[in-house]
Amino acid sequence: MASHKTHLPYIGKTFTIQRAKPVLVVPAEPTPYEFKTLSDIDDQDGLRFYATGIHLYKGDPSKEGQDPARVIRDALAKALVYYYPIAGRLREEEGKKLVVECNSEGVVFVEAEADARVEDFGEEPVLPIPGAEKLLYGPGDYGHDVTNKPLLYIQVTRFKCGGFCFGLQICHVIADAPGVFQFLAAVAELARESRCSPSVKPVWDRHLLLASSTPQISQFSHLEYHEPDTPNSTAYDIMLTTPSEEMINQSFFFGPKQLLALRKHLPLHIRAKATNFEVITAAVWHARTIALDYSSDLEIRVLFVVNARRKRRFRKIPEGYYGNALVFPVACATSGKLKGAPLTYALELVKQAKEMATDEFLQSAMDLLVTHDRAHFVDTRTYLVSDITRAGLDAVDFGWGGGVYGGPATAVPATASFFMKGRNERGEEGVVVPLCLPEFAMKRFVVEIEGLMQDPDFDIYDC
Repeated sequence: MASHKTHLPYIGKTFTIQRAKPVLVVPAEPTPYEFKTLSDIDDQDGLRFYATGIHLYKGDPSKEGQDPARVIRDALAKALVYYYPIAGRLREEEGKKLVVECNSEGVVFVEAEADARVEDFGEEPVLPIPGAEKLLYGPGDYGHDVTNKPLLYIQVTRFKCGGFCFGLQICHVIADAPGVFQFLAAVAELARESRCSPSVKPVWDRHLLLASSTPQISQFSHLEYHEPDTPNSTAYDIMLTTPSEEMINQSFFFGPKQLLALRKHLPLHIRAKATNFEVITAAVWHARTIALDYSSDLEIRVLFVVNARRKRRFRKIPEGYYGNALVFPVACATSGKLKGAPLTYALELVKQAKEMATDEFLQSAMDLLVTHDRAHFVDTRTYLVSDITRAGLDAVDFGWGGGVYGGPATAVPATASFFMKGRNERGEEGVVVPLCLPEFAMKRFVVEIEGLMQDPDFDIYDC
């Protein structure tokens, strides 16, 4: 498996930034004053935080004299006419139910200047983006209180090379990754074209994802909302107790060559049917478990996000819906079994968990959430995987062309990985998996993955 270099030019160095005073951008036209109820997927505790995003763009000589901050700010005001709930504020009602007061108070917008160049972030930037905290403005902290404050914070930072960075923090309860892309695509469309409205009209319709009038948790165990069993009460999760300064971030590339090597570990009847996502998830979960060296009797999990849009096994989610339309199926096994079994074992567990994600599972999850205090999905001994390769975040074009990077700004939380589109140094396309582990575990992880890649013609560092 090819490993991206993690030491980019600005890691270990600093660049300076000067921010202008933040302003509130309101919808360009009057919008309705009303209260809109969020869905019972939206307002679960695990989504009550601000997701981050960064988009890096090179300068365009044909745009000389045009200020990207001004262009984006004007387009943002136009887009908020259609996405006016994003300009409102969250209020919490009885039973921890969240509603949006659509009051047009606006979103936060900041202009900034940095003495950096787009090239300083690497030809193929990977997580964590160096200096991300300077390119973002907003509440920041994972798990931050989200009520009574702006739902969106944007910072546009101009670089000395003529390029710029678009950084955002958006409250996750208002939109998931496809929903964020839809909103950003609308802003980008209005920025680069002479349009009065976005081509995809936003749809609220949060009533489509509500708990039953008489909630009933069906046959599903919903491990995503229940802590794993711990036979030894003194056991702890090293991923949750290791100081951040002792954690290592490294990104791994899976292209056709790497996936072929992994599939060689699978029986022929499984090899052809397994998706790339399933193969990568199983391999990383397997190697990560060995690297962290959990006690053999402890339950280890992988939790992944399944998008309910455009899937036959889920209810119809209309085009334009930008709320959270997702569930979190879980695969689990004891550490000893996972470490001692071949890759096929982990893969079959992942496939079974994915097959469990149906509309019945979705409804059961919503019924559980309203009867269990809007529960938070667990992270104890759990590896969370979110595949955003199809979210489209890398394709947002404000008129300066496609960016050199578009995606999350930080690898938060440390127990999670975003599967992202990327290229290696030869320009081959594949999937990039950022991983965060304690230093000792990262060394073991590389050894384990290298073991899975044993091939006379294969080099783990062949990027």
